[in-house]
Amino acid sequence: MADPASLALWENLSLGYTESQGHPELLAEISGMYETVAPEEVLCAVPEEGIFITMTTLLEPTDHVIVVSPGYQSLYEIARGAGCEVDFWSPVERDGRVMFDPADLRSLMRPETKLVVVNFPHNPTGAQPTVAEQQEIVDACSGAGAYLFSDEMYRLLEFADGAEALPSAVDVYDKAICLSGMSKTLSLPGLRVGWLVTHDVELMLRLQQYKDWTTICGSAPSEILALMGLRARDKILARNNALLRDNVALLREFFARHADLFSWCEPIAGTIAFPRVIAGGDAMDGASVAAYCERLVEETGVLILPSANYDGGAEDEPRFRLGFGRANMAENLAVWERALSEGLVPEPVAEAAPARL
Repeated sequence: MADPASLALWENLSLGYTESQGHPELLAEISGMYETVAPEEVLCAVPEEGIFITMTTLLEPTDHVIVVSPGYQSLYEIARGAGCEVDFWSPVERDGRVMFDPADLRSLMRPETKLVVVNFPHNPTGAQPTVAEQQEIVDACSGAGAYLFSDEMYRLLEFADGAEALPSAVDVYDKAICLSGMSKTLSLPGLRVGWLVTHDVELMLRLQQYKDWTTICGSAPSEILALMGLRARDKILARNNALLRDNVALLREFFARHADLFSWCEPIAGTIAFPRVIAGGDAMDGASVAAYCERLVEETGVLILPSANYDGGAEDEPRFRLGFGRANMAENLAVWERALSEGLVPEPVAEAAPARL
């Protein structure tokens, strides 16, 4: 997929140290993915590193942080480790849609709120706000003078017909810090290339300085491969969104056939869903789902992640995380369906299962 210019960079590549901020051509390509971002407002980093250096640079022990929940552990645990008080913003289900209500966010805001952390499309529920709801989130942050850290690793995977494309938070809020990368949307996690973007010049300088204590600079081959991938992103995105549409159709049929066991709200973006287990009625809980997930992976190799692996209140819910970005989704569903037909179904447990598998 390489264009001639990036192929020439690859064929003449020297394995010396790279630029700490990122290869200049890579920074320029990344900035072109946003409406308002200049190359100097981009910092290349491993995605997990981007979370760590932002939280470590920005937060003080007295700060108040609000984080979407359930969620990726480092999005809240680094703040906790820094001594911050963390509140969780949980989703609700309305009219067949999972959503994060901006009114709930406003109720959590305080004068000392330093940071609001969001992740849209959301892992694990698949929730994504509308453009109007995103503006309400921005307004809530602006009113408190809070930073907005937006994990956008699944951005541009808006596969459903009629799904509303969401602008990057950095294009609608001057105190946004956005994380993205090659791992999810562009299917290149092995490159370990991600980036942070922000319009805050002073904060960007501090982020760059802190990176000197982590990776210092990126991998020279990975940066050029990332440049190739970004320049071919239209082709990769078309392939990935078509795959997601096909897989959601398979899941729609699967869950319709097993409506006595599972309930789900169909996602419109991202690669993750968070179905509810309804077998056993009110007797089902997070421990029951964890026990089922453990049996399922041990006996069939099918891996779904129980809600017990999450914090912020989700651990007690009878839900599981399901990824649907696989090319062999039909094969995996066939294995799971055969197990269901043979009696491997969720059941209430008498004793609590371990909180972690």
